Amino acid sequence: MPRMPARVFAALLASESGALTSAELGERLHVSPAAVSGAVRYLTQQYMVAREREPGSRRDIFRVHSNQWYEALTNRDAVLKRWETALRDGIASLGPDSPAGHRLEETLAFFEFVQAELTGMMTRWRTHRESLFGPPR
Repeated sequence: MPRMPARVFAALLASESGALTSAELGERLHVSPAAVSGAVRYLTQQYMVAREREPGSRRDIFRVHSNQWYEALTNRDAVLKRWETALRDGIASLGPDSPAGHRLEETLAFFEFVQAELTGMMTRWRTHRESLFGPPR
């Protein structure tokens, strides 16, 4: 993870509420609003932070949830599927018997394996998490 998003993420995790405004993040980290903006953009794209609006306010709050790692990994599913599609197209273009086609086939097999394992692992995690912490809040 890039340095500034890592700092913002750590600040949110360490905060009492798990949520801070852009101004609060800038003040805690001694960084510019632009640095905070870029960091939270990255973190929201990675599904690691949610942008919310304070009731009755125009200020955004950035929040980490108890299941942020689950969300981040689960949303990788779409990325893996796009890579699998691109690899299949590449194999068809290069031919499966060519050296490059063979490398792409092996890479595709790896991503298919990861996809299958990730699905099962996330199911097991939900059960394990609930046994430790109860239902998600």
